[in-house]
Amino acid sequence: MRLFVLTRHAHSTLNVTGVVNGDPAVPAPLTEDGRAEAAQLGLQLAQLPLDLCVQTRFQRAQDTAALALGTRDVQRVTEPLLDDIDIGELDGVSIADYRAWKRAHPRSERFPGGESLDEAAHRYAQGFRSLLARPERCVLVVCHEIPVRYGLNAAGGSGELDAPEHAIPNATPYLFDDAALARAAKRIDEITR
Repeated sequence: MRLFVLTRHAHSTLNVTGVVNGDPAVPAPLTEDGRAEAAQLGLQLAQLPLDLCVQTRFQRAQDTAALALGTRDVQRVTEPLLDDIDIGELDGVSIADYRAWKRAHPRSERFPGGESLDEAAHRYAQGFRSLLARPERCVLVVCHEIPVRYGLNAAGGSGELDAPEHAIPNATPYLFDDAALARAAKRIDEITR
């Protein structure tokens, strides 16, 4: 059996300031709590024979991966398909303002200067398929809250991507086998058609 361990990055300075970020060029280091969470993630994964670590282009994901892997000799690759949502001109606004914009617009509408939630969801489905196409047997995937949430809900057969699970904690491992990850990709595409 192949295993994919999906996790949201650890607590970052953006979690403290309460702003949203969809631009990988914006620095967002981990907090001290985040560094401890990433180290704890490493302990949880210590007995898994990881063949590969897939991370996004965001500093918070890369720092989490580095701390979780520690001195382990695990190949790391960057996968932009699993990047956080490109929110364009909303980058840097408060979480409250971001959520207000989302409530006032359908999932299919693009964020000003960015992508839509549906476009991001399709990108995540592609990212999951790219993971499935790889030969490695045990893969750690350090990404963001939304792709983990979408994958978890879709793999479970939910009719919506934001439920039943909505709040994905930082640096918490979620386990998927081949069938679950394939099911997630398929269901995401079905929901967002």
